[in-house]
Amino acid sequence: MDRGQTGVRPRNDSIVLDFTYQGQRCRETLRVKPTKTAMKEASRKREAILYEIAMGTFDYGQHFPNSKNALKYSKNKGALVTVEDALKSWLKKAEKRCQHSTIRDYNSSVYFHLIPNFGKLTLEEFKIAHVYEWLETVNISNKRINNVLGPLRQAFQEAFYDELINSNPMDRFRYRSPETREPQPFNHDEILRILAQLEGQEKNLIQFAFWSGLRTSELIALRWEDIDLPNNRFYVRTAIVRQREKTTKTTSGIRTVELQPEARKAIEAQAAFTKNEHRVFHDPTTDKPWKGDHIIRKRLWIPALKTGGVDYRNPYQTRHTFASILLSDNRNPLWVAQQMGHKDWGMIRKVYGRWLQEI
Repeated sequence: MDRGQTGVRPRNDSIVLDFTYQGQRCRETLRVKPTKTAMKEASRKREAILYEIAMGTFDYGQHFPNSKNALKYSKNKGALVTVEDALKSWLKKAEKRCQHSTIRDYNSSVYFHLIPNFGKLTLEEFKIAHVYEWLETVNISNKRINNVLGPLRQAFQEAFYDELINSNPMDRFRYRSPETREPQPFNHDEILRILAQLEGQEKNLIQFAFWSGLRTSELIALRWEDIDLPNNRFYVRTAIVRQREKTTKTTSGIRTVELQPEARKAIEAQAAFTKNEHRVFHDPTTDKPWKGDHIIRKRLWIPALKTGGVDYRNPYQTRHTFASILLSDNRNPLWVAQQMGHKDWGMIRKVYGRWLQEI
């Protein structure tokens, strides 16, 4: 038998099939010992392949799912790629364009939720019903659900662009409406009681928070070069998230903010401690910039509210307090939005509608 003519030949402990598909010569290896029986089976397989090629029904991936040619030639590429592979491929590309803190959030979603629940499915097998089944097993907020499913939607969209699938199944999933939480700002008496429990740098930090509207990540990133006392203003350019400096949350977050009188007093008092340093606010126990909001909340914020007899609210409510004070003082909502880093006053209207009705 002229094995070269049949396109089937032994090679060590395997059998090699040789055939032409779409004008290209293809060689595929069968990991079986080349016995006489195995060689006959391999010849029949090759004949079946040639017949399917002639009839236009040959699917490369169906015959050789692990071949490097499978994705190139298969008619059903989505059956050859798992959701796990698609997510990891997307994540690798995202690492080149996203902030470190964003990648950490993506990793949490991908490795804690998405791969454990959907990873073993192929792109073809995945159905939107799998998402709704998963939703029945978790107890997380709508905002968190949307954040977790974001990488899945984007990975499928990339697979669609790469022509691995004909459509993005996640297009059939509607993002959940985030729960709108009513702001719980502090009143004037509560502010005074909280500040009375603090002194020095800790008091300056919290006083500035109440009267600047900054997020905690922006507050601890504030630099002396951002302070413009002669013009009674300061600039918000950076934030610190998970101990890494980054730009603000959004483009509109880069802003110029007017120094309110109480905020100016806090800055002037803080100058005695850190004027010759880079960052404005330091942790007095280490004499170094604050590392994160969790330290402020645990060691400073919670005790101050408790000893001051103030009902607990998280530190973000200082931002809500700033907005409610300005709006109750008849300040222009569009100006307030700019001071807080919103791109328009839609968020002000949505979140602080009650205060708008009062003015």
